[in-house]
Amino acid sequence: MAEEVAYCAAACFCSLRHGLPLVLPTFTASFTFYLLPVRFNPKLLIGLGLLLVFGYFVQDLVLGQDQYTARLLQQREAKNNAFRRPNSSPLSTELRQSFDSLRFYAPNRDFRLEAQLEHFPQRDTVEMPLTDGKADKYLRWGRAKFIFDKQEYQLTLFLKADGKDTTLFVPFTDRTNGFGSYGGGRYLDAPLPAAADTEVLLDFNLAYNPYCAYSAAYACPVPPPDNRLKLQIEAGEMAFK
Repeated sequence: MAEEVAYCAAACFCSLRHGLPLVLPTFTASFTFYLLPVRFNPKLLIGLGLLLVFGYFVQDLVLGQDQYTARLLQQREAKNNAFRRPNSSPLSTELRQSFDSLRFYAPNRDFRLEAQLEHFPQRDTVEMPLTDGKADKYLRWGRAKFIFDKQEYQLTLFLKADGKDTTLFVPFTDRTNGFGSYGGGRYLDAPLPAAADTEVLLDFNLAYNPYCAYSAAYACPVPPPDNRLKLQIEAGEMAFK
């Protein structure tokens, strides 16, 4: 009996895992109890096998979510620790001494998006304005398009013109600015895709504030007009208080 249950569960797992039709053998199983045969319907065994498979996938999904959230919380605590240290904090001495923690939206996997990637054939150099009136040079590297709540949005992806960065720079504004998040917009770093890649990961749970949000002593890139999203990104770092 144990071997048959295991075989049934394995068959269910392999079929569902690889997208194959679910074809299981028909058999009956019997136990002997006080010398009286007891027969079970094969459908019960199939149900048991499906239950085992379902439990496997649910466990895998839950563990994956927990691991993602745990990593995200670790990164946030590491940033808090950096803000407490004099040599790595953008805060003034006075603010640092009273600093407790940055504020973040709760982790939300809905804002972790695989966006459609458009490579720009010609990557023009542009001057991105800074908050102090100066400008930094960036390459207009490409464009990311994504669907959220049945609406399509797009963001221009930039790369520092000096070629030293290993990630794409995505400055953006959204409808939480001034109502939960920093009023001047936020930044997002995205993995630099390979030439053949057709998607790029945009994880807004990693969105962070420019240093201008903590001190007027810093000059920060201003998000360009084409990166002004008409939706609420309730993910990532919130306004500093």
